[in-house]
Amino acid sequence: MFKKRLTADINEKIMPPRHPTNGDEERYSNKIANFSKALPHNSLGEVDTTSYAALINALTTGSSDDFEAITLGGVTKLSDPQACFAYAMEGADSHVEVTRIPPPYRGNEQGSEMAENYWMALARDVAFADYDTDPTIAAAVADLGTFPAYTGPQPVTSDNIFRGNTPGDLIGPYVSQFFTLDVPYGSQVNRQQMNTTLAGDDHMFDYTEWLNIQNGALATTSNVTDPQPRYLRNLRDLGQWVHVDWPYEAGLNSALILNGMKATADPNSPYLTYTKQGGLVTFGIVDVLDLVGRTSAAVLKAAWFQKWLVHRRVRPEEYAGNVHNQLIGAASYPLPARLLSSPALTEVFAKFGTYLLPMAYAEGCPAHPSFPAGHPSLSGGAATVLKAFYDESFVIPSPMVASSDGLSLVPYTGATLTIGNELNKMAANVGRGRDAAGVHWRSDGISALRLGEAIAIAVLTDLKANYWESFAGWNLTKFDGTSIVI
Repeated sequence: MFKKRLTADINEKIMPPRHPTNGDEERYSNKIANFSKALPHNSLGEVDTTSYAALINALTTGSSDDFEAITLGGVTKLSDPQACFAYAMEGADSHVEVTRIPPPYRGNEQGSEMAENYWMALARDVAFADYDTDPTIAAAVADLGTFPAYTGPQPVTSDNIFRGNTPGDLIGPYVSQFFTLDVPYGSQVNRQQMNTTLAGDDHMFDYTEWLNIQNGALATTSNVTDPQPRYLRNLRDLGQWVHVDWPYEAGLNSALILNGMKATADPNSPYLTYTKQGGLVTFGIVDVLDLVGRTSAAVLKAAWFQKWLVHRRVRPEEYAGNVHNQLIGAASYPLPARLLSSPALTEVFAKFGTYLLPMAYAEGCPAHPSFPAGHPSLSGGAATVLKAFYDESFVIPSPMVASSDGLSLVPYTGATLTIGNELNKMAANVGRGRDAAGVHWRSDGISALRLGEAIAIAVLTDLKANYWESFAGWNLTKFDGTSIVI
């Protein structure tokens, strides 16, 4: 890879940095802290270590033959592990950005994220509009509000529970306007109603089904679609949106909405001062749409590098198997004590008969490691591009919010909603939807947003020199609240 980049006509050539990990892969010989879905497992859901070693060998050599030599446990294929070796000619290579170290298996941060996932599963059918009065939400607030190392918004309240950590996440409705407003799509106007799944459509809480799916078998149940289209009004809807979406659909829709509302351009756009020219191929919607899509491939390459070659973090559904087997006395693991005493576990067992994590998707998580999350890496990159091209302070006209049943939209009245804040929220909603479905952790999504942001900034930095127009650079407020000019 480095030799290829040395011969490329680019303005930046970077050797791979060091990528620290949490040490869990070396710490546990049974690999309980690492992703292993689709490989063979024993009756406790612990991976066959010979097959896991074959996976590590293939990731070390990069050989297609070595990947093909891995023994799988069923028919499910690993999700594109060779993509972790791919690189891009624009922006930073996939290996350049360094993520935070994921929370360790036995720590309270991961324990708090597991508890949050249980609570999100229990609250999937509670309308966001009803959070102030719902008893499940009240119980989740009480539990997570006293959970050590919980990294969600603090102090935990019914207004901020399950929300993301970006600037803008705590302002206005839970769901971003970019998931609510109509999308002008050429000659069509698409209402953002979707066919979600029915209330109570949860899966993989049966132990035999859970174990078979860990081994790579196909699910024996299926998601049941609600025939009534609805606006996003609860966690189940949000989780289903990010179950069936296309890679950068959230960013594409957001760009089309911004264009339709004639949002003001970034203050540094040269076309704000031109009196006889308008932007299109550069600094216009063509440029915006190109870059929203153009960054996505680079962003996913970076995410796949971290997933397969660095962290290989366990998925929540796998971790929940350890929780279940410990609580029924079948095994003993170094799980955080505070998690094992969470009332969420008592409620899950009372409702489903096991301590497994009830999944929103019949098949559970995809067959690639958890950290960082792919979906919010894409939405993070797209939001970054859009914040670069548009004035973040532009106020969204006529904001709306879904009714409790999702059948209609009603006018939103409250704090002013700006492009910048709602793009941040859009990006975070994508990650939180995957968490609500049970396939990711909170820290997967937060780190993914920042990774997507960094890759998008690198792409914009490379491409800035290609513009003929003279301009000072794009203004941008990052997810951590700091302002930069690219």
